[in-house]
Amino acid sequence: MKHYPPAGGLTLDQRYIIKSMLKIGYNQTEIAKVLGVHKSTVSRELIRNRGGRGYRPKQANAFSKERHQAKVRPRIDGGTWAFIERLICKEWSPEQISGWIKKNMDIAVSHEWIYQYILKDKLAGGSLYIHLRCKQKGKKRYGSNDRRGNLKNRVSIDQRPSLVDDRSRIGDWPARPHSSGAGGEADTIIGKAHKQAIVSLTERKSGLALIYKVDRRTKEKTEEAMRRLLGSISDQVHTITSDNGKEFGNHETVAKGLECDFYFAHAYSSWERGTNENTNGLIRQYFPKNRDFRTITDKELIHAMKRLNNRPRKRLGYKTPNEVFFGESHTVALTT
Repeated sequence: MKHYPPAGGLTLDQRYIIKSMLKIGYNQTEIAKVLGVHKSTVSRELIRNRGGRGYRPKQANAFSKERHQAKVRPRIDGGTWAFIERLICKEWSPEQISGWIKKNMDIAVSHEWIYQYILKDKLAGGSLYIHLRCKQKGKKRYGSNDRRGNLKNRVSIDQRPSLVDDRSRIGDWPARPHSSGAGGEADTIIGKAHKQAIVSLTERKSGLALIYKVDRRTKEKTEEAMRRLLGSISDQVHTITSDNGKEFGNHETVAKGLECDFYFAHAYSSWERGTNENTNGLIRQYFPKNRDFRTITDKELIHAMKRLNNRPRKRLGYKTPNEVFFGESHTVALTT
């Protein structure tokens, strides 16, 4: 059976043939035979693509292309992009958005498309780009030698159960150096001019991040922060692993109060404590190095924790830390 292409499928050369044969006096049926198309194709071509000065091949070709482009719907509609903008404004990364939408909405939007969308928005004067996470180039360590080796009764990470490394259970809160960002940790983040600090804890399996501001970076204040952050979920605290900073000097009291084991990583060995999330880098998105931590409010801390823990993570199959830590019933409130 012969296949007849639609009028929109005619080429510019075929349109020149139509023009020439019409000028000589051929009818539409004869023209169709020469082109190898159905006569209705020629008929539609002459009706749809004829201009005010008659049938002209180049003009007819342009009319056909315009009509075809008008019928082609964008692969990603405006409503989807509006939803993506909302997620960008919640500081979700393009990769997190792409993965979550694919999993939960069955819509394929690559993270590169989203980056391009943000770039176009920026070039047009938009502000979506400000929600992208800043690159952390510095590798400065706040844990200097004079603060290490002075902690009494430290238990080495070498004695920590091997199952902690497998991320097979909820309740292990390992550490990394202050700025290396290896995820899952008990750590402190320093504010402008080293005034005040944020104590951060990140659960290893789920990536759940907890943060608390202290007005002084002392062992007493750090102990208080850790007990406040973990006290209500102490049944989900099996181990804590920190770096060797003096602020963790009350580790024995913390371990006793939370009924958990407290371990210390080897000095300057961030590779042995890391998970895939740069938690401190993520927190820096909300509280940059030039921020005076004295101005940080509790409302800001809670807002940052909500944003961090309601972001889907690639390593969690695009579930959120809240969903993994608290259970599947803990869904993301995207509309709030």
